[in-house]
Amino acid sequence: MGAGVVIVLSLLLAPELLPRASAVDRSEFPENFLFGTSTSAYQIEGGYLEAGKGLSNWDVFAHKRGTIQDGSNGDTADDHYHRYMEDINLMHSLGVNAYRFSIAWARILPRGRFGEVNPDGVAFYNAIIDALLQKGMQPFVTIYHYDIPHELDKRYGGWLSPEIQKDFGYFADVCFKMFGDRVKFWTTFNEPNLFTKLSYMYGRYAPGRCSKPFGNCAFGNSSAEPYIAGHNIILSHAKAARIYRKKYQGKQGGHIGITVCSRWYEPFQNSSADISAVERDCIFSQCELDPFEGEARVLTSAERDGVLIGKRTGSPMIYTVPYGMEKLVMYYKERYNNTPIYITENV
Repeated sequence: MGAGVVIVLSLLLAPELLPRASAVDRSEFPENFLFGTSTSAYQIEGGYLEAGKGLSNWDVFAHKRGTIQDGSNGDTADDHYHRYMEDINLMHSLGVNAYRFSIAWARILPRGRFGEVNPDGVAFYNAIIDALLQKGMQPFVTIYHYDIPHELDKRYGGWLSPEIQKDFGYFADVCFKMFGDRVKFWTTFNEPNLFTKLSYMYGRYAPGRCSKPFGNCAFGNSSAEPYIAGHNIILSHAKAARIYRKKYQGKQGGHIGITVCSRWYEPFQNSSADISAVERDCIFSQCELDPFEGEARVLTSAERDGVLIGKRTGSPMIYTVPYGMEKLVMYYKERYNNTPIYITENV
C-alpha cells in the first residue's frame, strides 16, 4: 500500500458492559479526539422513490417475498430523508464531533453512468453535510454501503462484471466533485469482506445469490462469485482512490481509505502450528488491504475451527474481549507502517 492510504476498521469486539461505560469521561481524551456515530443510507433514509431516486438492489431484494424474515423493508426506515435535521440535532446533543454516513448511489445516479446526475439527491446530501459542519461535526462519507442502482444489476450483473469498475469510478468522481470541498474523510467501501460473503456466498444480502451447501438460492455459485465480486471491489477501490488523488486531493486536502471488518485471533496453544494458523487467518480475512502481485489466486473452499474468547454478550456471535482492540490496532500499525487508522464501528 502506498503512502497516504487510510485504513478504516470496523471491529467485531464487544464493548464492556454499560455500567462501566458510565465511568468514561470525555475529558480523559485529547481535545481533537473524534467521537462519532455511524449509519448507512438504506438502513435509515427511507424516501426510496422520492425526488428522482432510482431503485437500488436492496429496494428490489427486500420487496421479494421471503427474503426478509419479518417482511419489512427500507421504504420508510427511520425516515431520515425527511427528518435528517432532527437526527443531526440528536447527535449534537450527545456531544459527538463526527458522523459517518453513506451516500445512496441510486439517489445520486438513478441509472448509474447510463443516466443523468439527480440534482435533488445532490441537494439532500449537501444539506446534511452543511448542517453537520454548522454543528461542529466532521462528516465521514462512505461511498458504497451495499446499495447499488438496480439498473446495473440488470444490465451486467453488478459486482460480478468488470463493467462495475467504470460505474463505481464515475460515481466516486461525482461524489468528490459535489461534496469534496467540505468532506475530508472518504471511505470507498464498507466491509467488502463481509458484503461479498453475505451477498454471494450465503445469499442473505442483496442480490441474494448462493449455491448449496451454503444456501438455497435460485441463482449463484458460492464457490466462485464471492471472489469475483471481491476482485472487482478491490479494483474499483483502487480506481476511486486514483481518481481522488489525481484530481481532487491536492486542492481538497482530504483522506481516502477502505473499511474492513476486522477480527482478532489468538492461538489456542503456544505451538508453531497454532501461531501460523492465526497469522494466515489475519492475512486472509483482511486481504482487501493488501495488493495482489503476480498471478491472482483465490481460495474456493475453506474450513474454520476455534474457541471463542471472552464473555458472551446478548448477540450469539459477539464476545467481550477488551484487550482485542489494542492488539488489533497495533497489528495494523506494524503491518502497514503506521498508516493512519480510524475505527468507524466497534460492535
